[in-house]
Amino acid sequence: MIETSASAAASGPGSPLPDRAVIPPVWSRITNIVVDHGEGSWLVTPEGERYLDYSSGIGVTNTGHAHPRVVAAIQAQAAKLLHGQQNIVYHEPGLRLYERLSRLLPGDDWGAFLSNSGAEAVEAAVKLARIATGRPVIIGFRYGYHGRTGQTMALTTAKDVYRGHFEPLPGSVYHTPYPYCYRAPGGPHAPEACTCDWEAQLDLTFHQYVYPEHVAAIIIEPVLGEGGYIVPPPTFLPRLREITRRHGVLLIADEVQTGFGRTGRLFAVEHWGVEPDILTVAKGIASGLPLSGIIARRSLLDKFPPGTHGGTYGGNVVSCAAANATLDVIEQEGLVDNARARGTQFLAGLRTIAAKYRTIGDVRGLGLMLALEFVKPDVGDGRTPNSEVTKRVQAEALARHLIVLTAGTYVNVVRIIPPLVTTAAEVDQALSILDQSLAAAGA
Repeated sequence: MIETSASAAASGPGSPLPDRAVIPPVWSRITNIVVDHGEGSWLVTPEGERYLDYSSGIGVTNTGHAHPRVVAAIQAQAAKLLHGQQNIVYHEPGLRLYERLSRLLPGDDWGAFLSNSGAEAVEAAVKLARIATGRPVIIGFRYGYHGRTGQTMALTTAKDVYRGHFEPLPGSVYHTPYPYCYRAPGGPHAPEACTCDWEAQLDLTFHQYVYPEHVAAIIIEPVLGEGGYIVPPPTFLPRLREITRRHGVLLIADEVQTGFGRTGRLFAVEHWGVEPDILTVAKGIASGLPLSGIIARRSLLDKFPPGTHGGTYGGNVVSCAAANATLDVIEQEGLVDNARARGTQFLAGLRTIAAKYRTIGDVRGLGLMLALEFVKPDVGDGRTPNSEVTKRVQAEALARHLIVLTAGTYVNVVRIIPPLVTTAAEVDQALSILDQSLAAAGA
């Protein structure tokens, strides 16, 4: 039915908002806040209530909400061209972004491919790994999250809800244990003194499930995201890189959530001096506009025959303009350094607070990617997941106008994802709110 002018007027700006039931329930709710606008670390309702947004749209708004330089770039580009499809034309924002992405990793043989979402980037990485090696198998790690498309669901094991109802999933995908030091079978220990047997388990995977010569790639989030914001032992990624090279297996670093300064380095792999073969990016690349991609050696990327991969909207011209402005802001306003400094401040504050609450089993983080893991201290060995307290802490924080998210296989982790522009004063405010929320939640 064609919308009449009367019905159009009734649904225009200033008219009552539609009932929220128009949004399907598959979008599980974090809050019921209606937002008018955002500014820096804050979201503001139509009534003027301000919320400190330490979700960053699930790690997206690294430059903060509505950064003026990013907004200006979007406005300028939108007035010139909204869509210039990559198979058909070249455009300046895309050419400049492709060149910039190719220079973000050490060396001069890198190239990029642009798409729309994190899952699309992972799909592209898997396709490239298979065609480049001629091998079929992809290995992932338990607790990993790589998306919710068919192929990426097969790679994901962070939580049952992401894949449990959707079997059968694509095959030739295997999972091996991750070194989760807090939940090690022999008891929790410091990652710096890791005794997890992940390497022996990977070797067992090669002996029980698949020959390594059939493995195209191993995919890993340098810091696990949805699985619980789990920071790896310092020896893990360098040793994994050695193993993959020994077997001729490509290493895919899924930096969809960790990339563009989130962990206090531009990319998280830099913390351990590891060079992947393929690196996936999304979230923080364009400050909220849909954009993603892979960065890979050109010698590898060029193994994609023309026409074998693509997409109508990948590398959208407005999104590319936003990404170029985002990179300018990150580089020129020192956001990576700020993420490192504010992350150090936040982690120290969380550890001080945690000493007061028995249900906090672990405090961890890297840069502005921080987590509190909640347990039932009087049950079993004291590490039984406590999702009830987790949800209460999140709710109490929201009641005090602080937005944080949950994570973890058992939803027993509060994860904190501030924008990289956050200030020392805002971090102190968030710590105070969290302390109050923990007390109110009976933690």
